[in-house]
Amino acid sequence: MLASHKARGSRQRMLNAMNNAAPPILELADASVIHGEQVRLERFSLRVQPGQHTVILGANGSGKSTLVKLIERRLYPRADGDREVRVRMFGQARWSVAELRQHLGVVSSDLQRAFDAQAELTALETVVSSFFASYGLGLDQIPEPAQIEAARSALEQLGAAHLASRRVATLSTGEARRVLIARALVHHPRALLLDEPCAGLDMASRRRFLEDLRALTRQGTTLVMVTHHVEEILPETRQLVLLEGGRCRARGGVDELLTEPRLSQLYGAPIALSRRGDWYSAHLA
Repeated sequence: MLASHKARGSRQRMLNAMNNAAPPILELADASVIHGEQVRLERFSLRVQPGQHTVILGANGSGKSTLVKLIERRLYPRADGDREVRVRMFGQARWSVAELRQHLGVVSSDLQRAFDAQAELTALETVVSSFFASYGLGLDQIPEPAQIEAARSALEQLGAAHLASRRVATLSTGEARRVLIARALVHHPRALLLDEPCAGLDMASRRRFLEDLRALTRQGTTLVMVTHHVEEILPETRQLVLLEGGRCRARGGVDELLTEPRLSQLYGAPIALSRRGDWYSAHLA
């Protein structure tokens, strides 16, 4: 047992050293996004270091979806006079979407809906399709044996190997989320961007899913989670961002920022906060 403990400690020290030497996973500086006449994000800045698991918490309409699309490179910030606007992923400002997916996995309800529409697609095909940056497999998209094996391994890692031949459209929400994480993991990404990852899950399924995410943090994957649920803040979270009206209202440690006055201001209603062990929960007071 002592040897095992020492091995885990050595591995963690090695991961810490690698993380300290690596460029930030995400670096946003004074990024603003305007859609039509409406400002969706206003001079938003954020830095996420490797291993710095981050939760971005905000109410509906706070700019969370816009922020996710900005990180995914589906939206771009506007120029802001002489002010330098930076959007960098892994130290680089320019990425093709397909290349970025090799480093940053994305899991969202929008992605699940896209695959739900593919009525005949199996879980294994869904994971394999990640190698082609597509929502399915075309007639000219023939996976190599190594890709199929990698897809099966990713499903097994998420405890979803038994779902390989099932059609995604027939899976429960929790099962489908595991498949989508496996789809992201085939590239061994350095980070996962999770947009409202527990939407549609019941309490028990949500906790099981969150425990799956905790396991990924122990394997060295950095998580960036966007949510409006306090209950989804993992104990491993090292940075909490409060998003309101497209602006970063506060950024810091969970214990520092997660207070009833701050949450009441964030959601525009009196909030009662409670804690049980490492987990928080909130409800209207």
